Amino acid sequence: MDIPHETKGRPASGVAALFASCPRCGAKTLFAGPIAFADRCDACGLDFTRFNVGDGPAAFLTMGVGAIVVALALWLQLSVDPPWWVHALLWLPLITGGVVLGLRLTKAWLLTTEYKRRAEEHRHEAKDAQ
Repeated sequence: MDIPHETKGRPASGVAALFASCPRCGAKTLFAGPIAFADRCDACGLDFTRFNVGDGPAAFLTMGVGAIVVALALWLQLSVDPPWWVHALLWLPLITGGVVLGLRLTKAWLLTTEYKRRAEEHRHEAKDAQ
């Protein structure tokens, strides 16, 4: 990878993840959609497609948000006993928002960390067998 060693002016991983900033220049160009990365930074041209963040955070995050929501829903049900539509109004937006915002944060943090550590997929060079 052609990543310079200089770190002056780059945002910290947490700040870059929170504001969806490019890890090289800090421009807010990391995402093209709610959770889809842009192909490259419009400001500095960093190619985001060479990073392999994958969908690993999705399963872990969904289970974490689900566990929190189930605990809160049980607490609410046992303490107040609201009608079913109160649960639907409370928990569906919380689950959706929690997963989408959590995915943005974790995917952005992982991409920024890969950039700063100069991580890349291993590539085998073809060797002639004799």
